[in-house]
Amino acid sequence: MTSSSSLGSTRIILQFDFDRDINGAARDVQAAINAAQSLLPSGMPSRPTYRKANPSDAPIMILTLTSDTYSQGELYDFASTQLAPTISQIDGVGDVDVGGSSLPAVRVGLNPQALFNQGVSLDDVRTAISNANVRKPQGALEDGTHRWQIQTNDELKTAAEYQPLIIHYNNGGAVRLGDVATVTDSVQDVRNAGMTNAKPAILLMIRKLPEANIIQTVDSIRAKLPELQETIPAAIDLQIAQDRSPTIRASLEEVEQTLIISVALVILVVFLFLRSGRATIIPAVAVPVSLIGTFAAMYLCGFSLNNLSLMALTIATGFVVDDAIVVLENIARHLEAGMKPLQAALQGTREVGFTVLSMSLSLVAVFLPLLLMGGLPGRLLREFAVTLSVAIGISLLVSLTLTPMMCGWMLKASKPREQKRLRGFGRMLVALQQGYGKSLKWVLNHTRLVGVVLLGTIALNIWLYISIPKTFFPEQDTGVLMGGIQADQSISFQAMRGKLQDFMKIIRDDPAVDNVTGFTGGSRVNSGMMFITLKPRDERSETAQQIIDRLRVKLAKEPGANLFLMAVQDIRVGGRQSKRQLPVHVVIRRPGGTARMGAENPQKTGDVAGTGGRELRSAG
Repeated sequence: MTSSSSLGSTRIILQFDFDRDINGAARDVQAAINAAQSLLPSGMPSRPTYRKANPSDAPIMILTLTSDTYSQGELYDFASTQLAPTISQIDGVGDVDVGGSSLPAVRVGLNPQALFNQGVSLDDVRTAISNANVRKPQGALEDGTHRWQIQTNDELKTAAEYQPLIIHYNNGGAVRLGDVATVTDSVQDVRNAGMTNAKPAILLMIRKLPEANIIQTVDSIRAKLPELQETIPAAIDLQIAQDRSPTIRASLEEVEQTLIISVALVILVVFLFLRSGRATIIPAVAVPVSLIGTFAAMYLCGFSLNNLSLMALTIATGFVVDDAIVVLENIARHLEAGMKPLQAALQGTREVGFTVLSMSLSLVAVFLPLLLMGGLPGRLLREFAVTLSVAIGISLLVSLTLTPMMCGWMLKASKPREQKRLRGFGRMLVALQQGYGKSLKWVLNHTRLVGVVLLGTIALNIWLYISIPKTFFPEQDTGVLMGGIQADQSISFQAMRGKLQDFMKIIRDDPAVDNVTGFTGGSRVNSGMMFITLKPRDERSETAQQIIDRLRVKLAKEPGANLFLMAVQDIRVGGRQSKRQLPVHVVIRRPGGTARMGAENPQKTGDVAGTGGRELRSAG
């Protein structure tokens, strides 16, 4: 449980065990809030609320509203009352946050000297404004049998309507609001600003439901955009500032291409070794049949085609032909001995059936421990292990049923002239066998030297295992960066908005950056957020981390505030928010407060060794 507080608000993050049902945890949280209600201050404007959150719920899409005609308040009104409710109803959308401004409002700036001269108190002003906005029946109409109430919408909405409002009488003369105050059309919270590419904008940050598919959700939103554009005035420009799906689509396409290439290579290798078109077709059929059967099992299990499941299918491509080849070779041996095809198929399958079964079970046993793993790795690898195990199981059934049937129908005894095909490849195999025989003979004659080399190899592997950097998940280049701006508590909103503009200009000038969106204000005037979309990977030579390192040098020269950049990851571990992606947080506690710094590796923590009251936490 962690918390962060600012003026007027507190945010508490509760992180539960992976085995905990999130709906049950939500009920417990609500019960705890109700039980603690009596302990909270009585003057709170609203009761505490909670929501279920995904640690990796970075926005899947950010929409921006810009206009040269409408004010920021009017744009916010369109976004919050028309666009956000419609987008929230799209399948897969979990939350839509609107930022960059607030709802339109009329601001009254009272002049104390004018109030004193006119003898007007603050209560007089408040009462007059309240009475001017009371909605009540204005009368009634009757015709003898019916009676109708007359109601009019006489609420004041603009500054021009408030200025002539009479708030007091002084010496028989009316004192109007415009006489003692400056009345302007504004917004409810003036300390809120959003920008996209140096232009004021309203941001709609869209997050998906935890169980939703990001690609399907993004496609649904894109399909809805033309309809959304028609609901707002033509002078408002609705654009997609950020979309996290392109890199996911690209990675899926790459894995799909790898799967196709692996299937083709497996069939080619089988053909080169069997040197028979008929014989190659039999194990080649086992590949698509096993994969299609695996798709059916994945559908029944509720799995999706993602990087892990496609990777499992790619690996399974090499496994699913093994059983069929073993059965095929044994049946071919009986055919060459003079048996009829059907008899050879029955006899050959009967002889190697147990062997094929043991081969498949031994492969499945390798992946069973992945199903027993707990925590996040177990959740991620479970789909991988199940997909691969199912593919191997289906290939076992294919090798014991479909393969013998096809052998009895298609396979014939090879004739001597058919063996002359691909003789060049055959000579290469013979040479390879002879070379292996010579090397094996040399190894058997130099057992001591081979033993020393074996021990040295084991020692080298141990050293490499210790020396190679380790991480829970490799860092991704999703093409999206996120930045957190932090300034001193004493900074004004106007100065903070200027810092946001300066940072955005530096980042926008980088050749690898495609779009920059950011906002600041709200309850934390001294902080802000930025979302940076990089150009596609084939249009830039640097990785996301290299771009971050390059930008840090330029951003460090900007005084008055700090911008912490990090690459957005598809998989984020832990519920704590951090300004940088560091594996360790060092918290140094002292009576006057808390100082916190990130350590990129354990060696850096030596600088604080011996500090009293220090606390070392994992960032996950």
